[in-house]
Amino acid sequence: MQNTTEKRDGYGVANEWLTSGEAALYLRIERRTLLQWVRQGKVRAYILSGTQRHVWRFKTSDLDAMLSVPAVLSIDGRIK
Repeated sequence: MQNTTEKRDGYGVANEWLTSGEAALYLRIERRTLLQWVRQGKVRAYILSGTQRHVWRFKTSDLDAMLSVPAVLSIDGRIK
């Protein structure tokens, strides 16, 4: 079964770039939460140039890397 957020180009190659709505769906969070995380520096995002407002794009690899980082570490380095 194909991932609903995975896009393919004209050659059938998977495209890892997602819109903010697609990235929010991928993370299973609200779009406004995702954009707040971008402003806080918690999520890496890329701005498209040539637009009058911020148009964000996200890489699935960046989203996956963000998810793999432990949220809280204790003093001895163990995950709480």
